[in-house]
Amino acid sequence: MNTPLNDTLRRVTQRITERSAATRATYLASVATQRKTGTQRGGMGCANMAHTTAALPANDKLKIHAERAPHVGVVTAYNDMLSAHQPYEHYPELIRDHARTLGATAQVAGGVPAMCDGVTQGAAGMELSLFSRDVIALSTAVALSHNVFDAALFLGICDKIVPGLFMGAVQFGHLSGVFVPAGPMTSGLSNDAKAKVRQKYAQGLVGRDALLESEAQAYHSPGTCTFYGTANSNQMLMEIMGLHLPGASFVNPGTDLREALTKAALARAIAMTGRTGEAAICLADIVGEKTIVNGIIGLLATGGSTNHTIHLVAMARAAGILIDWDDFAELSAVVPLLARVYPNGSADVNHFHAAGGMGFLMQELLANGLLHGDVSTVMGQDLTAYTQEPWLDEGRLAWRPVPAQSGDTAVLRPVSAPFSADGGLRLLQGNLGRSVVKVSAVKPEHRVVRAQAVVVGDQQDLLALFNAGQLEKDLIAVVRYQGPRANGMPELHKLTPPLAVLQGKGFKVALVTDGRMSGASGKVPAAIHLSPEALADGPIARVMDGDWITLDCERGVLELEVDAATLAARTVVHPDLSHNAHGTGRELFGLFRRHASTPETGASPLFDAS
Repeated sequence: MNTPLNDTLRRVTQRITERSAATRATYLASVATQRKTGTQRGGMGCANMAHTTAALPANDKLKIHAERAPHVGVVTAYNDMLSAHQPYEHYPELIRDHARTLGATAQVAGGVPAMCDGVTQGAAGMELSLFSRDVIALSTAVALSHNVFDAALFLGICDKIVPGLFMGAVQFGHLSGVFVPAGPMTSGLSNDAKAKVRQKYAQGLVGRDALLESEAQAYHSPGTCTFYGTANSNQMLMEIMGLHLPGASFVNPGTDLREALTKAALARAIAMTGRTGEAAICLADIVGEKTIVNGIIGLLATGGSTNHTIHLVAMARAAGILIDWDDFAELSAVVPLLARVYPNGSADVNHFHAAGGMGFLMQELLANGLLHGDVSTVMGQDLTAYTQEPWLDEGRLAWRPVPAQSGDTAVLRPVSAPFSADGGLRLLQGNLGRSVVKVSAVKPEHRVVRAQAVVVGDQQDLLALFNAGQLEKDLIAVVRYQGPRANGMPELHKLTPPLAVLQGKGFKVALVTDGRMSGASGKVPAAIHLSPEALADGPIARVMDGDWITLDCERGVLELEVDAATLAARTVVHPDLSHNAHGTGRELFGLFRRHASTPETGASPLFDAS
């Protein structure tokens, strides 16, 4: 903990603190008011109290009526459509039963929606995906609005669910709270093998039966998908930000250790209330500027999901903290890449965890001044506990120091021998606007592409061109009208296999879009989240087929090779996007699309869209 902090880390953190002074003060003032007011159990009317406890066993009613014990609210994203969330089915009864053994009480405060991007990729439902995050934030607020809880447990894992839970949770920053994971499924078909089958299917070399068999072998049981996309990036974030128990992120479902960690999370939430003799720790104590910076560092050090250049921005803003892509880029220049997990390598998160996982990663970052150690966590006042790993000592949960060395340097490395000297996330700027690109999985020879544009307004149009054999050349695919205001900013994951096929044939290929790619952004350089988006009259709306574009990941350049006068003279007629507003529930999200902020400010309708 005494290692001097990296100068860039210190400077960026100070800049964020100064930038956020006014919004952070407003947030903390709101938290202070709620903390002073406390729960309404003590002063609520008899009818209100009766409604609160009507369905509870008699002993629980007595405890709550007398305010003799902490009362814990559970906000759950359970459904059994998502393999990652299916294990949550029986968590409430486990939590309620264990709360009684601890002299406390617990209730499910509410449920939040949880959609699977793996099901909706390439379909209309994907246009609800990004904004489902904000629905989850609103649902979390509704769940806790009864104001009868001293603490909360947040059960969620996947892409938009954890960011949404977090955004809702910090509005109740006066409460103690712990995020509770359920763990990844065991390893199935390797990610490399799965990717090869996808590329063969894209070329018509294998049929749908072979593709389905491959996918079913990869996604085969309860638990989170094992590649390092947004879901597992979420778990890394919650741990490095001190909101999980140490080592909890990647323990498989259905194990004794998993159950022990869930019980321990409840115990910590109760202890954090300050009503059992320990010092009180609330969510607002944990979530500060240094915590958010630690989250960025974790993303960079592990090659995490590009989706968090949107989500983490929105999460921070929910707590009054303002970050932008300059912060990501400056930190990326000094934070080394320490993990190779698919799509950045062949390993999955189970391999990462076995090699030393989060404990080893955080130990290395702390020892080299690349992480703020002086932050509050659910375990206490610094990150010391997070350099340990959980285990069962004769059936009892205990923690022990993580190994001093990685168990597999092909998956996880020390700062002294990183996979890359930087974090692999770059900011691209030029006359097309600002965008981000993840290069941790992109080979150096593919990081600079100068080619002519192939312009489409929908990913299906590009797939049609590919299937017709019209993309057998160097190209930069420009896929526009995919921003939050245009159609809710769906991921364009379906473009990954065909673009990878073209790259594999020796063509120079890249993607430029105002939309998103999957959290598993891969080997083809992709300038994503381009802002301003086409529907907001961004320059991408003026690009024409055949225009030359330079995408240079090394210099941070995204440049349309058209002079300013010519570009300004081009007439822009936005296409009819009414088809994006109908079917699959999209009618209900018109308000969200119209009021979405820019991607760099979180792409959220809950914040100022300016």
